[in-house]
Amino acid sequence: MTNEELLAISEKEQELQQQVRYRIMVCSSTGCLSSRSDEILAALEAEVKQRGLENEVLVKKVGCLGLCAAGPIVSIQPDGILYKEMTPEDVPAILDRLGGEPLEEKRIDTHQPFFTRQKKNALENAGVVDPERIEDYIATGGYAALIKVLTEFSPSEVIQEVQKSGLRGRGGAGYPTGLKWSTVAKAEGEQKFVVCNADEGDPGAFMDRSFLESDPHRVLEGMIIAAYAVGANQGYVYVRAEYPLAVKRFRTAIRQAEKMGFLGQNICGTPFSFKVDVRLGAGAFVCGEETALLQSVEGNRGMPRLRPPYPAQSGLFGKPTLVNNVETYANIPAILRNGGEWFAQTGTEKSKGTKVFALTGKVKNTGLIEVPMGITLREIVYDIGGGVPDGRKFKAVQTGGPSGGCIPEELLDTPVDYESLKALGSMMGSGGMIVIDDRSDMIDVARYFMEFSMEESCGKCVPCRVGTVQLYNLLGKFQRREATEEDLKTLEELCDLVRSASLCGLGQAAPNPILSTLKYFREEYLAKIRKSTPVEEA
Repeated sequence: MTNEELLAISEKEQELQQQVRYRIMVCSSTGCLSSRSDEILAALEAEVKQRGLENEVLVKKVGCLGLCAAGPIVSIQPDGILYKEMTPEDVPAILDRLGGEPLEEKRIDTHQPFFTRQKKNALENAGVVDPERIEDYIATGGYAALIKVLTEFSPSEVIQEVQKSGLRGRGGAGYPTGLKWSTVAKAEGEQKFVVCNADEGDPGAFMDRSFLESDPHRVLEGMIIAAYAVGANQGYVYVRAEYPLAVKRFRTAIRQAEKMGFLGQNICGTPFSFKVDVRLGAGAFVCGEETALLQSVEGNRGMPRLRPPYPAQSGLFGKPTLVNNVETYANIPAILRNGGEWFAQTGTEKSKGTKVFALTGKVKNTGLIEVPMGITLREIVYDIGGGVPDGRKFKAVQTGGPSGGCIPEELLDTPVDYESLKALGSMMGSGGMIVIDDRSDMIDVARYFMEFSMEESCGKCVPCRVGTVQLYNLLGKFQRREATEEDLKTLEELCDLVRSASLCGLGQAAPNPILSTLKYFREEYLAKIRKSTPVEEA
C-alpha cells in the first residue's frame, strides 16, 4: 500500500458518502445495542429501500456517540441533528422530517456543555466511522500516519515525536510513553513484543471497550507504529472475553488490515513486518497489572511477577516487551500525523493532551467524554455531567476505580491531572469516574470497593490476600455499629501495611478508598463507633 493508493481509497470513499444528501448514523456500541439500536438500524435500511431513497440517504452503523444516558442515539448529517431514546417506531418520522423541522421532542441540544466543553482527539472518529469498514477509517485519514512513519521516519525519530508530545500512559500509572518506548527499543534481542492492555476491569469503566467497538483501526494503527519504533514483529491484544462485540470488531479490523497490507510481511512495501493476535482474558482484575497480563498471555495463571526485571527488559516469554493501554495507542496516530508539539499544546505542564473518562453514577449526563487535562472536577461533574439529578446534593466523586479514592465537594476545583489527583489520595486510573450523592454512606462505598479487591486478589502475597479480607471485615463492624476506637486505629494501621507490603498495584492501591473516606468523611466512621456502657467501663 503506497500513499497514492491510500489517497485513492480515501477519495473514493469520501465521494461515495458525498453523493447522498443525508447520512443517518445509528450508534451500534454495546450501550445502545442493549436498547435495540440494531432494530432501529434495520428498520431505517428497510424504510429507505421501500421509499426508494438509496441515492439520497446513506444509513450506517457507527460507534459510541458519547451521551449514553440518552441512548439509543441517531445522528443526522450534514444537519448536525442528534436524536435521543429512539425506537424502531420513530423511523418513518425521521425520514419524513429530513430537510425540514426536526423532531423536537427527541432532539438533543448539541450546544449544551456536554458537547461544547469536550475536546476530541483519541475519540475523534467515534460516532463518525463504521467500525467494521476499513475504507471508512481511511476516509478520515486513517493509516496515513503509518505510511508517513514507514517512509519518512526512522524508529528513533518516531520515539522522539512521542517524547515531544509528553504523552503519559493512559492505563493509570501515567508513566511517560516515549521513555517506555525508548527503553524497549534499546533492549537487546532479536524478538520483541508489543502488547495492548485492554483488560478493563474497573467497576463503572467502559473506555477501552468503547475504543475497540467504535474505532478499532485507530488502536491497531497505534500498535503498528509502536512496533516499528521499538523493533517488534509480534503483537497481542489482551481483552476480556466479556467484551464479545469489541473482540469481534477488533478481529475484523485485523483481517481487513492484513488484506490491505497494513499487517503481515513487508508492510507497505518496506522491510518492516508485524503480526497481531487477540488473546482473551477470563475477567481477572489482577490481569490489568502488566506482569500478570503477560503471565496470562503465556497461558499461565494470571499472577504478578516480581519487578525488576521489568517487561521492557524481560517480558513476554522472557523477551523485551512494550505494554501500553488501549487509549495510549489510540493517541499515537494523531501525534505522528500532526506532530508531538501539536499534542503538547493541550493539557498542563506535566499532564499533556486529553483524557477519556466514563462518567457514571448519580449524574444527569452519563456517558463517554474526552476532556483536556487540567479541567477541574467541578467542570466535569456540573458542566459536562449536568450535575446531580432528582434534586439531590453532591457528596463525592470516585476516580480511579477500586484503586482510587473519593473526593469531597470542597475539593471539586482540583484540576484533573496525574499529580493533583494523587495528592488528594486518589488517582487518574484508566478513566472511571463515579459521582456519589448524599444518599450514599461512604463506609458502604469503601466496603464495596474493598470487597471487589478482596475477591479479585490473586492470593500470591499474604498482605493482599489476608489484608483485604481483614479490612473488609473491619468495615463490616463499622456498618453494624460494633466497631470501637481500637478498630479505627487497627483499620488505619492495616491500610498502611497492605499498601506498603503488597506485591503489585492491586494490593498497594486497595486501601485507597478506605484511606480517602477516612480523610474526608471521618465523621461517618466516628458516628458508627459503639459507645461504651458503664458496665463495660467497669
